[in-house]
Amino acid sequence: MTIIAWIVVGIIGGWLGKMIVPGEGPAGVLGDLIIGVVGAILGGWIWNYFGHVGATGINIPSIIVAFVGSIVLLVIIRLVTGRRPAA
Repeated sequence: MTIIAWIVVGIIGGWLGKMIVPGEGPAGVLGDLIIGVVGAILGGWIWNYFGHVGATGINIPSIIVAFVGSIVLLVIIRLVTGRRPAA
C-alpha cells in the first residue's frame, strides 16, 4: 500500500478512534490523527499476527484495521501519559 493511502486510512482510523477513546491526547487533535497513522501500522501488524491481511488500500476493511490499531495505541498512550493528581 502506498504511503499516501496509509496516511489517509490512518487519519480516518485515528479520527474514529478519538471518537471512542475519551480524553485529549498529548498533542491535541493533530497528535491523535498522527497516532491514527501509527495505529494503522500497528493495526496491520496485529491483523497479520492473527493470520489475516492488514490494511490493503483505501477501503472499509483497511479503515477498520486502522481504527482498531488507533484505539489500542490511544488507550496505551492515555494510560502512560494520563493526568497525574496535583501534589
